[in-house]
Amino acid sequence: MPNTKTIHVPHLGGIDAAYQMPHPYDPSKPTLVLVNSFTTSSELYQSQYANKSLTDAMNLIAIELLGHGQTRTQSENFTYWDTAIMNLQVLSALHISGPGKKVFVLGTSQGGWITARMALVAPELISGIIPLGTSMDYESERTRSLGCWNGPADLAANIKEWTTNEKTEGFEPSEAYADFLIDIGFGKECPKETRGFWVKEIQKNYRGDEGRRRIRMAAINLAERDGLHSRLADVRCPVLWLHGTADPVYSVKNAEEEIKMFVNSPDARLQTVEGGQHFLSFSHPKDVDAALIEFVGKYGK
Repeated sequence: MPNTKTIHVPHLGGIDAAYQMPHPYDPSKPTLVLVNSFTTSSELYQSQYANKSLTDAMNLIAIELLGHGQTRTQSENFTYWDTAIMNLQVLSALHISGPGKKVFVLGTSQGGWITARMALVAPELISGIIPLGTSMDYESERTRSLGCWNGPADLAANIKEWTTNEKTEGFEPSEAYADFLIDIGFGKECPKETRGFWVKEIQKNYRGDEGRRRIRMAAINLAERDGLHSRLADVRCPVLWLHGTADPVYSVKNAEEEIKMFVNSPDARLQTVEGGQHFLSFSHPKDVDAALIEFVGKYGK
């Protein structure tokens, strides 16, 4: 059984949104929302759930994006803006955010641009954002010139394979696809047990025709999303951008340019982590958790 619970929210005609909380909500603590990376799940943050210093300092709630984990909706088409709205509705439904109750949001890779979207959609509810290993651009030639991956090219064959009018009840993502995701996210040298867990997790989460449809839309969203550059001036909360120097997907050079675009944030900082992978909270949890405790401690009072 998954470690998540679900709550129904009204966006897109109704979503059963899956979330994971390692401990019951404590209104006396600040809250950190965790948003997972492409085709992973809330299990991405196992290290954070297990860190008592972190959970003593703040509530943690990981919400699985549309197209990910156990989150389900009848709408086959959705975007990252829909996930941002869904997340805000989940927090309201759980009475975690609302008048006088703000949250922090951390997101890995695609989760990073969800943090910014949440701050844009509901600035009055967001105390600060912590993007990890991300980009605020679309998949542009500009980012590729700065050493970022070519996402549309890397995903094109998968999107084509996953697009069909035929029923595919026997579908599951290939082990080759899972290894691709693991290599770029957790690192080619990640522990054998980590690789084994995530191959099974990815295949389990996307089985059957319904699973194929969800992974297809998740891939389309990643490859063809809109950029946020012209909107970043409207982010007015503190921003702590954490980025690993060994990230093979989005480069430190790109992060150095984009952190400067948060011109109206009272404190927008880029902090690099030596040797950090794309899924930075996994590869370097001590560095990430210590930065979170400091940042939330500073702005969560």
